Amino acid sequence: MEFKELIEKRRSIRKFSERPVPRAVVDRILRETLTAPSARNTRTTRFVVIDDPALVARMAEMRDYGSAFLKGAPLAFVVLGDTAKSDLWRENAAISATILQLACVDEGLGSCWVHVNGRPCRKDNPDGPTAAGFLREFLPLPAGCEPLCVIAAGYSDFTPAPLPASDDEARVVYAGAEPQR
Repeated sequence: MEFKELIEKRRSIRKFSERPVPRAVVDRILRETLTAPSARNTRTTRFVVIDDPALVARMAEMRDYGSAFLKGAPLAFVVLGDTAKSDLWRENAAISATILQLACVDEGLGSCWVHVNGRPCRKDNPDGPTAAGFLREFLPLPAGCEPLCVIAAGYSDFTPAPLPASDDEARVVYAGAEPQR
């Protein structure tokens, strides 16, 4: 698949078919994702792969907003950072999560990011229990690692509408020489 096509096809997918994702596909996605760049090549990102529908459904309860769709996903990746290896673990994990989502598209899967780091379980109780703490109650999250996000993945059960038009030129500023057109 051409890179431009990969980027065009990458969309936030929140509705999945029940079709399981074969282990060989998961292994290819992880192999590609583990090549993601990291600050000073510290390789601080870690992954926990969950392919048990009951566990993925339980993960949907980590927040009362933005995570309910996990209940229908056949697969989830918890993307974590080793906090002792680098203060840039969040940035490293974000890069890895993005590469993971692109690898999913390349394998014919849809995916969607659910933010975990710093998020409370309940929106109306921002200082209460956290989504990360909730996940620690039942998932084998490595000691010394903090979850940045969960990437839900699976075979899409619908075709998303095209992206709406936007003024992309207004989001870019050139400094220096005028760009060649």
